[in-house]
Amino acid sequence: MAIHSLLFTKLLSANAQVGQRVASNHFKIYTSGSRNGLTVLDSDKTLVCLRNALHFIGSLIDQKGCFFLLQTNNVFLSEIMDQMVGSIKDPQWKIGASLSHSTTWSKKQIRLRKNKLQLGLNQKPDCVLILDGDRKASIIREADRSHIPIVSIIDATTPFDSYRKITYPIPANNSTLFSYMFANLITKMSQEKTAALSGKKTMVQIDTSDSNSGKGNKNREISEDEHVAGSNTPLMDGNQ
Repeated sequence: MAIHSLLFTKLLSANAQVGQRVASNHFKIYTSGSRNGLTVLDSDKTLVCLRNALHFIGSLIDQKGCFFLLQTNNVFLSEIMDQMVGSIKDPQWKIGASLSHSTTWSKKQIRLRKNKLQLGLNQKPDCVLILDGDRKASIIREADRSHIPIVSIIDATTPFDSYRKITYPIPANNSTLFSYMFANLITKMSQEKTAALSGKKTMVQIDTSDSNSGKGNKNREISEDEHVAGSNTPLMDGNQ
């Protein structure tokens, strides 16, 4: 199944197209109408925004960028972020509550990240990632003042003042299921890019012998990408 079709199917299964209420004027560009007082989002536009955000995040991963994931009071989303950062295993990915102050951690979070992540922010992040856009106006303003790009899931309840400051808005039903799908896409992409950037080497026997000269063989160290062609893996597979 093509990536486009697979992602579109995942969006529908996550009910990403069903909003919480009739959209405000600034959000209507992402909708295809309303039903029973609920906004019906245009899934094609959600897919375009999702792909743009993933492309931006992927480019920062290639550049070894620093990511700041905003803490949330939602227990399920917090668990998703914990699993996401734990799977990526990169100290450039941090979870916190504020950009300008030391990050606060629960005992569970400290235990999960011990020997994996540095506590607190010691550099300006290259991207602020928000999985739960509700009541996050202050952090969005702070990132905007610091000229830090923001990737955030938005819905019909997102105020215009916050919406216009978000660099890569992703219109969707602000649900745990969609957030999990988004986090899963980021995790898989990060893991694949990290593996590609690691430059794993393998010794391959290269036959350089000359039948006439009788010279022996030589070993040459080449990368896996050179040895195995066409090994790109889709962001998601059908079993996710």
